[in-house]
Amino acid sequence: MESEVTLVQLVSAKPKSLRSIEALETSILRRVGTAIKEFDMIEQGDRVMVALSGGKDSWTLLHVLRQLQKRAPVDFELLAVNIDQGYPGFRQDIIEDYLKREGYGYHMASNPTYEIMQHKLEPGTTGCSLCSRLRRGTLYRLAQDLGATKIALGHHADDLLVTLLLSIFFRGEIRSMPPRLVSDDKRNVVIRPLCYVYEEEIRQYAAAKGFPVISCASPYCEDETNFRPQMKRLLEQLERQYPRLKNSMLASLGKVTLSHLMDRRYLSLNGSKSNDEREGEPALQQLVPLS
Repeated sequence: MESEVTLVQLVSAKPKSLRSIEALETSILRRVGTAIKEFDMIEQGDRVMVALSGGKDSWTLLHVLRQLQKRAPVDFELLAVNIDQGYPGFRQDIIEDYLKREGYGYHMASNPTYEIMQHKLEPGTTGCSLCSRLRRGTLYRLAQDLGATKIALGHHADDLLVTLLLSIFFRGEIRSMPPRLVSDDKRNVVIRPLCYVYEEEIRQYAAAKGFPVISCASPYCEDETNFRPQMKRLLEQLERQYPRLKNSMLASLGKVTLSHLMDRRYLSLNGSKSNDEREGEPALQQLVPLS
């Protein structure tokens, strides 16, 4: 795992259509390893529970973590966990067959998410957001039951950027998905090792590896009230118009100058220093906990 790699260098490693799968895998492994080291995601003796939905992102995450497990300077366990949320047509058996064939440690669980949503979904609440909260609660409970010390999610760089846009446009906040998050009750630690990897790279990698990718079975995925797909399309449109824009946006998440924003909680950061003095300082990351 390399340590002397800047964020700008990392996010500049965009996919190339003719690049070999070996080179792509090397690049992904390097950036995932760097993310793990920079954000203290995995430590000696960890039992890492990988939330495996069956989509391309979580399959890639599981496979990459297994590759890194073989060469990491620390020993850690991997456990894939899949949750059947009760959506019609979901094929949990396909996921289990692959895990068994490839020799992964795994746990198959179920939760009546679909049934709950049919009764609890309130007007103005998107199906995806409620589904996500219910799934997160199940993952937290499973982590405790299975003795997991970390919960690994398959969110990638594009997910972080789309979440940033959603927060700014519709919540009036500047926030995204942190690479490492401690739950409110301090009992669970969520990690996102793919935070430096783009979706297109994952799409190429998953296709080349032949993972049994299963599409989201939720009928709420195409809900018109769900703004996430719209923000995703906007991001892609902006990237086409301004190449490398996503690189810059991702880099900005690691360079926050709180004294140049309008949050009154950080007024004391202005102090007596001039703008020029502050602009010459490193980003105020030390004042902002990752979690």
